[in-house]
Formats: sequence, C-alpha cells, structure tokens
Amino acid sequence: MAHPRAGQPARPEDLIDVDAVRGAYYDRVPDPDDPDQRVVFGTSGHRGSSLDTAFNDAHIAATTQAIVEYRASQRITGPIFLGKDTHALSKPAWTTAIEVLVANGLTVLCEGDDDYTPTPAVSRAIIQHNRGAAAAEVADGIVVTPSHNPPRDGGFKYNPPHGGPADSDATSAIAARANELLRDGSAIRRTDFASVVGDLHRYDYLRGYCDDLVNALRLDLIREAGVRIGADPLGGASVQYWDYIAQHLGLDLTVINETVDPTWYFMTLDTDGKIRMDCSSPNAMASLIANRDAYDISTGNDADSDRHGIVTPDAGLMNPNHYLAVAIQYLYGHRDGWKPDAGIGKTLVSSSMIDRVAADLGRTLVEVPVGFKYFVDGLRSGDIGFGGEESAGASFLALDGSTWTTDKDGILLALLASEITAATGRTPSQHYAELEARHGSPAYARVDAPANREQKAKLAKLSPSDVEATELAGEPITAKLTEAPGNGAAIGGLKVTTASAWFAARPSGTEDVYKIYAESFRGAEHLAQVQEEARAVVSAALG
Repeated sequence: MAHPRAGQPARPEDLIDVDAVRGAYYDRVPDPDDPDQRVVFGTSGHRGSSLDTAFNDAHIAATTQAIVEYRASQRITGPIFLGKDTHALSKPAWTTAIEVLVANGLTVLCEGDDDYTPTPAVSRAIIQHNRGAAAAEVADGIVVTPSHNPPRDGGFKYNPPHGGPADSDATSAIAARANELLRDGSAIRRTDFASVVGDLHRYDYLRGYCDDLVNALRLDLIREAGVRIGADPLGGASVQYWDYIAQHLGLDLTVINETVDPTWYFMTLDTDGKIRMDCSSPNAMASLIANRDAYDISTGNDADSDRHGIVTPDAGLMNPNHYLAVAIQYLYGHRDGWKPDAGIGKTLVSSSMIDRVAADLGRTLVEVPVGFKYFVDGLRSGDIGFGGEESAGASFLALDGSTWTTDKDGILLALLASEITAATGRTPSQHYAELEARHGSPAYARVDAPANREQKAKLAKLSPSDVEATELAGEPITAKLTEAPGNGAAIGGLKVTTASAWFAARPSGTEDVYKIYAESFRGAEHLAQVQEEARAVVSAALG
C-alpha cells in the first residue's frame, strides 16, 4: 500500500540532518562481529548508512585497500578512475578512497572536488583508456554512489578493466578482505588528503563523455527535427552533463532543475514515503509528469545516472519494460553498423514483450539473471547490441558497433527517446501502443511475500525437480527454470513460464521476503491469479 503522501513534495521533517550523517561517517566505528556492520557487496557494490554504522570511514578505507590488493592480484597496474555522485556521504568516501589509493602508489584519475561523475562516464572512460592500452597501462575504476537510494545512504562500487560491474568472484574476494581489514586495519596504507590534493590527476570526464555522444546517437536527427527536450537530473550527478549538452551539442534542451542539495528537499516522496531518486517511479517523478506537456520528451535520471525515466505528453511516465521494448524495436532497425546477428540482452524478470519483439526482428534473445554484469561480455564483443533490465537500466553499442559502455547508461537511453521521436515522428509511448496492437497487452507487477533466512537460502538453490506443479493459472507449464537460458548462470531463484504468462521468484538480499515478478498477456485478472498460484508453487517447493 502506498504511503499517504506518496507523490507529494517533501517536508522539512522528511529531510536528513546532513551534518549528522557526515559526522557519523567519521565518528562511528563498525563492529566486525555484527553482520549488519560488515562490508557486503550486492549487485551494485557496498551500500549502507553511516547512521546505522554500515557505511563509515572504516568501511571505505578497508574496502579501498582490499581493491588495491585485488587489482594487484589481477596484475592491473595502470591508473584507477574515481567518480562520485551527489549523496551526502559520497564526497567523504571519495576523500577516504583517495587517501588510501595514493598511499598505495596508485595514479588516481578523478574529477574536481565539487564535480560529479555519472556511472556511465566512468565506464566510458575506462573503455576508452583501455582500448589499445599496453598491459602495464590497463585501468579500472571506482564509483562512489548508492544509486537511487535515499539521501542518508552511501555506496561504493568497483568496475574492473572491462568497465562494467564487477562479477561475484571479484566482489566476494574484495568484501572478504575488507572485512578482515575491518578487524585488523594495520595493513591499510593511508595518507592525509590535504597533502596530496594538489597533486591529484584531474580527469575531464564531462567532455570526454558528452563530446563522444555523437558516436552513439544520431544527434543530428534530434537537432534537425527540433525536438524539445526537458532533462531533470533529479539532483544527481548528471546535472553538469545535461547543462553541457544543452550549451554545446546544439539541442533544444532545457535542464529543468539544476539544484544539487544533499537533502533532496525538492523531490516528491516515493511510494513508501521516502525521498528516493528513482526515475522509474511515478511518485518520485510526479513533478516531471505534471509538466509533461511542456516538452516533446522529458527525462529523469537517478543520482549516478545509470537509470532513465522517459515522460511523453501522450502517456506520462513510461513503464521501464515498455521503453526497453520500444528501444529494441527501434535500434535494431536503425543501427547498420552493428553485427547483423547481434543478440538482444534482457534479464529474466523483464517483460516477455521483449521476447516477442526479438522474435519479430529475427534476433537471438539472450536472457540472463538479474544483474547488468551478465551483459558485459556481449557488449564488449558486439555479440549483444542492447542489454537492459526491468529496473530502467540499459546500454547499447556505439553507431559503428563498438562498445559504448559496459555499465548502465541513463543519459544515453534518455537521449535515445528524442532520437526515436525525431527519426519516426512518433513518441516512444506511441510506438509502444503499436507494439501492443501487434503483440498483445501484458499486465506486469512485482510483489513481495514473507520468507525467513532459511527459506530464502532454499529458494536460491532450488532445482526444477523441486517444482511439482504442472499448471499455472489454467495453462500448462512450459518451462521451470533455475538457470538462465541465455548463459546457463544460476538464477538464484525460480522462473516458471506458460504460453501467455510467467512468474519469477527471487529472495531479497536485505529483507525477510522474496520477490515475485509476474506477467500475463491475458490481463490484470489473470495476472492476479498467476501471482496467487506463484506463492503456492514456491511455498510447496520450499516445504
């Protein structure tokens, strides 16, 4: 149930005490024996709040030293790219990281103290640097961001030399070593920031990324068509980038809100009543949606700009699944430089509308577990032209079929909406209506169901034989999956499909629940039946 003030402007009582959050970062010392105060890498790095003693100076010093040691074990000896977003804890953590990296003799390529760097700009910088680099010069990177998380949180993620999210082998090793260093920090090498700030290697992420967009998008079409664009950074790291794009790339683009404030006082509350920079949430994007008639295309990004939100005058905020399907339909008909057999990457909880679009295009569908890391190899080789997640994260190849980013790129996907409009004369939402007319209209939702720690562990290790059901919501079950068909990787849960519907169940990493994703091409009533029977199927499998 939505919070009663969801979609309404934040009030003073909703705002964080910035001084308290930053003070706790330095004052609170984690207990290495408390599981809630240890370093834990999820799909997007280590996240937590200093107020919970889950993201503090000790965590970042230990994690940075662990990254230094990990990259040495992988013989990565080149520079390291370092970026940060606009969260209150990002600059303190960025400072801590620099103190450890420099003390360990690394060359740190970073923005200015008061600048911000989107995740895709760091990924792009790594890829460009490593293209043709000698082995001794290969670089990797760190982005200090908790993505769309509330203002009280901090985040810290590692991108290896391929430029994308680190795989579980890397993050497990880094987290394990970081927790050892939390217990005994004597091996952490560290210097004072004031002594090195003048000698840092400043890197121009902004121009390197923005001026290069011409190689990934048909900006000339947008310019010639005069598409009126409104871009809302939602107070995040893209603010300087959208301003540069507006001033230097010749587009009719207005930066809707250039305010950066660590309390995010200008936001409307998300569905649960928290301030959250989730550009796929109608409640968080309420202000942009209310002014949707002011522009041909309006866009939003989360705090580190790896997600996108697309608003059109005719439909408001597009469902992320809908936009992914439209982007795929358009790109594979307008990118002659890509391999003719380049596949389409999707996570297994994304809409099966994408499956139908892929079949219509005659392209191979590469369905993988949740996590953008599974698209990295395909985007590097060009064997995947587009990779996308239902949570509004995606990227695709450059115009010539080379790698653009191997991490999610919200700026790229936001501008693509304008290219689609310019090239076709129709908005992405109008294109989706055409897809529904051709392929059907799916109903899609995600709900949670209770599960204790033991049940979640069992769910993550299910095999197809554990599922005895033969029907789902009146249809024969066509597949029971615990491994993704696109790469054979473990789902960490279960997916069950029929001819017109499916559900997937995955344990939450932070709460005593499991998530049920479900979709039906037979309408909302059938979707509700799928959800109900999904709970029964999972409960029976868990015993």
